[in-house]
Amino acid sequence: MNLQTRTELALDTRISYQSGFGNEFATERLPGVLPVGMNSPQRASYGLYAEQISGTAFTAPRHQNRRTWCYRIRPGALHAPFEPMPEAAFHNCFDELPATPNQLRWGARALPEAETDFVDGLWTIAGNGGPAGQGGIGIHLYAANRSMRARHLVNSDAEMLVVPQQGRLRIATEMGVLEVEPQEIAIVPRGIRFRVELPDGSARGYVCENFGAHVRLPELGPIGSNGLANARDFLAPVAAYEDVEGEYELVNKFQGRLWSARMGHSPLDVVGWHGNYTPVKYDLRRYNTIGSISYDHPDPSIFTVLTSPSDTAGVANLDFVIFPPRWLVAENTFRPPWYHRNVASEFMGLVHGIYDAKEEGFVPGGASLHNCMSAHGPDADVFAKASRSDTAKPQHIVDTMAFMFETRMPIHPVRQAMASPTLQKDYWQCWQGLRRHFDPARP
Repeated sequence: MNLQTRTELALDTRISYQSGFGNEFATERLPGVLPVGMNSPQRASYGLYAEQISGTAFTAPRHQNRRTWCYRIRPGALHAPFEPMPEAAFHNCFDELPATPNQLRWGARALPEAETDFVDGLWTIAGNGGPAGQGGIGIHLYAANRSMRARHLVNSDAEMLVVPQQGRLRIATEMGVLEVEPQEIAIVPRGIRFRVELPDGSARGYVCENFGAHVRLPELGPIGSNGLANARDFLAPVAAYEDVEGEYELVNKFQGRLWSARMGHSPLDVVGWHGNYTPVKYDLRRYNTIGSISYDHPDPSIFTVLTSPSDTAGVANLDFVIFPPRWLVAENTFRPPWYHRNVASEFMGLVHGIYDAKEEGFVPGGASLHNCMSAHGPDADVFAKASRSDTAKPQHIVDTMAFMFETRMPIHPVRQAMASPTLQKDYWQCWQGLRRHFDPARP
């Protein structure tokens, strides 16, 4: 591949960011790129093209409106026609199998042996809804051992919530570069072109596609004005650009399938931009946990980092919930999560350490699925230990980072997930050791 290279993005190793969630940002790589007092001048500076990327309808309410103006070397329309790609392991075919009421758990997927980039390493495990109905989520795992080179991805169906579990990601986007490590997350909005590089040579993790309303910070209600995820801890990229010509591929995920188009240049040629539709990253270790300081284990909703609301108040299309290091001080209380059946469906993953309700079998890189009203909770050993613990003493949960994608709709595991050798077919056994303790003579 012959590349005529003049690039600031590829050569600049000093990554800086802008702070805030949903902010109006303005950033330019060259002075005077951004027009003053207008968006679409007759002739843009430096011979650039002005292009708006709209993440919401033009007429969406101001507080919900998402759009960014880009000033780029070539407009985004400059590519060959898209052609359908062969069927892939990354898809939205959520009707292959019936949703199941059984509790499911998977071990971690191995890193690939053959050369595999981020796109080829995406592997669908479950989901619901879809892009045509603009609701629901897709849940995927990724495992890769090669950086994307002259290849870029654009997801026309959904914003992507990326949760690294092993290995750092360098996500080069039209708006600039995000470097993301395990225990951090990245959000790539729908329609933004990007590539994923692997600074550590390989990487593994989770991706949630959100087909519904954009994720936002949850309301705090009686918590007050502070706590949970703080807006200022979300980081957006600064402008960076590639002026590179050569043979490039643009992979477009559209209506659940992958399409491919040839380009004669890098699509990451935005020299300046302003707006509020941008990729961001967030460090989960900055999450300000809220909990009980008297008695009882609160609902897991107190651990919600981001939410995608539905058309029903209080019922989410997607909640992204984490279970980070924290102190437990509730007295005379069963401290792990209680046994429960939930009207929502829960998909869990483990980034790091041990999850306090499942000390065995739930491994980093693994996953579990408990669908609507599927009973679940601590296994027998955790129940026994927690029932005997001294709750007069504070308990510090350390060295852990678990998370949950929670949704109002049942989650359908796909065929390849149910056929995977990582599916733990004996998962249901973890509750079979729970013994009868009932004694009507002993209150």
